[in-house]
Amino acid sequence: MTTRTIRVGTRASLLARTQTQLVVDAFADSNPDVPVQTVLVSTEGDRSSSPLEQIGGTGVFVSALREALLAGEIDVAVHSFKDLPTAAAPGIAVAAVPRREDPRDALCARDGLTLLELPTGARVGTGSPRRGAQLRALDLGLEIVPIRGNVDTRLAKVGTGAGQLDAVVLAVAGLHRLGRTEVITELLDPIQLLPAAAQGALAVECRASDEDARSMLAPLDDHPTRAAVAAERSLLTALEAGCTAPVGALAEVTEGEDGLLEVFLRGSVTAIDGSDAVRLSATGPLNNAEEVGQRLAAELIDLGANIMMGSSK
Repeated sequence: MTTRTIRVGTRASLLARTQTQLVVDAFADSNPDVPVQTVLVSTEGDRSSSPLEQIGGTGVFVSALREALLAGEIDVAVHSFKDLPTAAAPGIAVAAVPRREDPRDALCARDGLTLLELPTGARVGTGSPRRGAQLRALDLGLEIVPIRGNVDTRLAKVGTGAGQLDAVVLAVAGLHRLGRTEVITELLDPIQLLPAAAQGALAVECRASDEDARSMLAPLDDHPTRAAVAAERSLLTALEAGCTAPVGALAEVTEGEDGLLEVFLRGSVTAIDGSDAVRLSATGPLNNAEEVGQRLAAELIDLGANIMMGSSK
């Protein structure tokens, strides 16, 4: 086992640093004699305030960390798994997928309002085409306002003054990790808003050739989370969709009638204007999670999912 210092790369945002510290703490528990250093890495997604689909969508929070990893500037990179492109990165391995946080979306509204209590014409902020499309599909008469920024920046836009938003929609996982759950006015049921693939999960990467790092990170891996995320991401791959596409996916690991663990996957594609949507589910063995996602994608395409995604381009 190595005695070198393990350098863990992270984006500089408070949420990214908080998530990385969770991984660092778990790593230290499993490897108490190995020194760890956290390295801040600036990414294109952090430097730009433009909508994600305009600056490259999938990967804008990831590429700089991966470049630093391959260049030997860091040994480990921590990502929000939903930010990772679905294609494999040459020379890089996902060494651990820690246990997932709550994958749902949360409404954070003025005056403690819930989604159904928001008045017609209420302004709801989100930077996610998926969330915007699904909110429009609910036909509640909401005005969807595109926003960017960190959690505090987005929450600061909620109020009653001119130009303010009536609510924002954020990931529950990020609010939990930041200790900001008091701002949640409603946990949104996946029946209303199906989360993004891999939402709430972290991906811990290292160089594929770094056997020491892979061995030390192995205890952080949670197999049910890895399988669930594999099913969700295989759905995206088969749909040829990125993290900014209006696709929702949520897999749960459950016990089948035969007593064996299986993956239950729900997937949805929604037209950006909310005018149409398809939603289906599929089940399969835990050890064949990717096939479940592929099968569900084919069924969604048969119902016109590719046409709906094309309308967003």
